[in-house]
Amino acid sequence: MTEMVLPPDTNHHGTVFGGRVLQWIDIAGAISARRHSKSKVVTASIDDMHFLIPIGLGDTVVIRASVNYTHRTSMEVGVRIEREPPTCDSREHAATAYLTFVAIDDEGRPMDIPPVRPETDEEKRRYRDAETRRTFRLQRRRLLKERRG
Repeated sequence: MTEMVLPPDTNHHGTVFGGRVLQWIDIAGAISARRHSKSKVVTASIDDMHFLIPIGLGDTVVIRASVNYTHRTSMEVGVRIEREPPTCDSREHAATAYLTFVAIDDEGRPMDIPPVRPETDEEKRRYRDAETRRTFRLQRRRLLKERRG
């Protein structure tokens, strides 16, 4: 997915609003999740959102998303944002996020999805990293639940 940063996308510093970047991330992630599951999807969580460098007015923004890991009804999608200034041919890594999507049927109930099958070394690394993030998410959820009583 490719976007251009326009004046309504920017704040008083001339850089893109973080919320606009999150919107792009959610859309790209949902498209990737929908393509994998061949179903409707909903965003369950956004984890590890990192804004690395500013994205300015007029920059081209390239958004890449891929399904890193699947569970029975949910999947982790990694999204990478790169900026390309108008006067430069090179891209810079500007932001990264990991989102969890749940596949749903026509009644809005979670539904089973096909597993992701990592093949390349990079896909296998992303899969392992996603398993680790899932373990941390579940531990955090359990600890917060215990704390609330």
